[in-house]
Amino acid sequence: MDDNTHKGSVSDHLANERTFLAWVRTSIALMGFGFVVVKFSLFVRQLSIAVTGHSVTPVTGFSGVIGFCLVAIGALAALIGYLRYRQVEKHLLKADFKPHSTLLLILTIFVIAGSMLLLYYLLPNL
Repeated sequence: MDDNTHKGSVSDHLANERTFLAWVRTSIALMGFGFVVVKFSLFVRQLSIAVTGHSVTPVTGFSGVIGFCLVAIGALAALIGYLRYRQVEKHLLKADFKPHSTLLLILTIFVIAGSMLLLYYLLPNL
């Protein structure tokens, strides 16, 4: 066997790239959602000032913090996606692929923590 048979097939490398692009799409979605959370809160506050002359919504909300956390989680997802891409690429080139889930566990914990923050924030409004 020559060395090219041990370096992963073209479809393996393309699948790795598609997976990386899925990570990027996910990170953009998380960052976009965080941005919308912050901006929508500001929009509601400005709308209430324009309509009533004073702010109807409380000034001390958590939407800014939650939005910031979602943007940070999105950035972390992009970083994890890139690190996973490089790691899998190295394993494919060595024909030594072993799945690792540490980075995925970290991202999952952050996403669950972010969703718990959102639930905590939305619970009093129900």
